Amino acid sequence: MPIAREGWPFVFVLVALAAVLFVLRWPWVGGVFLALGLFTLFFFRDPERAVPADPHLVLSPADGRVVVAGPAPAGNPLGEGASQVSIFLSVFDVHVNRAPIGGRISHVEYNHGEFLPAFQDKASLANEQNSVTIEGGGGSVLFKQIAGLIARRIVFNKKEGDSVAAGERVGMIKFGSRVDMFLPRDVRLRVQKGDRVSAGVTPVGERP
Repeated sequence: MPIAREGWPFVFVLVALAAVLFVLRWPWVGGVFLALGLFTLFFFRDPERAVPADPHLVLSPADGRVVVAGPAPAGNPLGEGASQVSIFLSVFDVHVNRAPIGGRISHVEYNHGEFLPAFQDKASLANEQNSVTIEGGGGSVLFKQIAGLIARRIVFNKKEGDSVAAGERVGMIKFGSRVDMFLPRDVRLRVQKGDRVSAGVTPVGERP
């Protein structure tokens, strides 16, 4: 299985430490570092995905469990009538993020913040996050990469003005996190709280 390039430095360091400890005849400690290296390899997996071809679909930008699905609160970035879908990623989920729709990236804004547990609703406002707006198909979709309790590094590989295809890899959040999406009022939600979703595969909404 492909591994995200951001993960290789962590894997190499952990495996190298394990090798040194085995040479020094500290097998139990070396075994711990080797196990951590193997888990890190698992964490940074980046599987290929069969992206749906229907341009009306708004796809999930992340793997994980839906913790919010419904009307967006007042003051949300897309205004009155918008919907919000929030996805919690555990350390066992794939953490590569993908574009929910095809179009042009019109705005990117990074904000420093706290590192509250990502499953808490207030993490959407308080935590370190990167907000991305994509315009395409006559409308806009906004999603936020939000750091969690463990995650301290948000990766976004695109910039304002770039074009993206639906389901295209755009970045990742390291070691546990959350993604919030805001959808225009004319998008019909296709998920509910508690659903499991896969980035670039699961439709979270459908445009007219």
